[in-house]
Amino acid sequence: MRLGNLIKELDFIELVGIEDYDEEIEGIKYNSKRVEPGDLFICLTGEHVDGHEYAEEALANGAVACVVERRLSVDAPQIVVSSTEEMIAKISSEFFANPSRKLNMIGVTGTNGKTTVTHLIQKLYEAFEQKCALIGTLGHKFFSDDEYRDAKHTTPQAPELQELLWNINEKCIDNVVMEVSSHSLVQHRVDYVDFNGAVLTNLTQDHLDFHITMNNYFKAKAMLFSELVTGDFAVINNDDEYADKFKEVISTGVNTYTYGVTGKADVMAKDISFDNDGASFTCIVKGKEYKTNLSMNGMFSVYNVLAAITTALALGFDIEKSIRVLEKIPGVAGRFEVVVTKPTVIVDYAHTPDGLENVLNAAREITSEGAKLICIFGCGGDRDATKRPKMGAIAEKFADKVIVTSDNPRSENPQQIITDILAGFKSVNEVIVEPDRELAIKEAYKLANANDVVLVAGKGHEDYQILADETIHFDDREKVREIFYGN
Repeated sequence: MRLGNLIKELDFIELVGIEDYDEEIEGIKYNSKRVEPGDLFICLTGEHVDGHEYAEEALANGAVACVVERRLSVDAPQIVVSSTEEMIAKISSEFFANPSRKLNMIGVTGTNGKTTVTHLIQKLYEAFEQKCALIGTLGHKFFSDDEYRDAKHTTPQAPELQELLWNINEKCIDNVVMEVSSHSLVQHRVDYVDFNGAVLTNLTQDHLDFHITMNNYFKAKAMLFSELVTGDFAVINNDDEYADKFKEVISTGVNTYTYGVTGKADVMAKDISFDNDGASFTCIVKGKEYKTNLSMNGMFSVYNVLAAITTALALGFDIEKSIRVLEKIPGVAGRFEVVVTKPTVIVDYAHTPDGLENVLNAAREITSEGAKLICIFGCGGDRDATKRPKMGAIAEKFADKVIVTSDNPRSENPQQIITDILAGFKSVNEVIVEPDRELAIKEAYKLANANDVVLVAGKGHEDYQILADETIHFDDREKVREIFYGN
């Protein structure tokens, strides 16, 4: 794309030193170390790094121009804009020829359940012989049986996202379902992505280190729904306490569908039961009843499946066939994943108060009478500290035995994180504290009898642990198999 063609699409303050409008732009970069000859460098200003300080390095690596928020003392073309964070999405979309306009885009947002719901929707599309790409926490894949690729963020930064959407177009895939994080909405990563549908799973406490208040967190999530236009659709969890607030931001003309268990909705579940094989319920869609037997377990799985069925309703898919497809899906890696049997050891990604309570309740449903439910968990460092005592209180309330350990401590002292968690316990006399996550799993091995259930929560699919000075390989599933099968 020629520099002049790009500039005419931008709302800029001034142009500095730009004489050759025919200069060819080969790529968009915001990391100076990754700049290649011909790239346009965007000087992003973040929490910890100011991209303006790396402009010289970017130019030395071959950048043909910089997009800046202030004039720099460099002998190079500069496009001065009011906000590089906002402008990077516009530039990226223009550079890749606005790829989302050619796609049917569904965004899934919420505190918990995004990953599972996106996978279920992808499976539904494919069951109806429509290609659908997926973008989310585990990475992206063009088809459901693909390997995951590149998972740096739940929602990629704008240049990577727009390039990915362009690639999806090139592969003649018409549909995309993607997880949309609250960070990505506030940080403008999904600006200029033309969503045709939006799905809300739930809204409970998380990321308050970033959003500060739940109202700010809601406003961030609500941005996805407020941008929908006439003819688009919204799917709302009607049981969520923020449901009505989300409905309020949806424009007239957007087709809104609801799902739930406790109140009236377009898609509902009743007569819900659980056993070792999964969850069963009667699904009611527009007054018609369907017997449903899932291979997934837990009330959260019921809600996730209801979200997928409601999306099928919005898309005009046959409901009977949709339910039969969803019944066969075993679940997503690291989401209530049974890794070992006798005792039953479950690995789950739950890292919020609501998420931990949900999976503990699900684990309790399959814990036989007289058997113990053992919970191992920690909390991430450099993240919302207010949820730590809440998670401690939940673990104490719903588990028979609790082992508090480390998650991803990052730059924080692991012992301080554990102290914060223990503040939520009424009594710490019975709590086992073991900061070393591997040794914590070994403690569970010593405690567990054949009929017991062990929940290892917090990291799920992650195969690493982020420490103060290094990131090491650590996969809960691998460690569980090694400890429980190897001893």
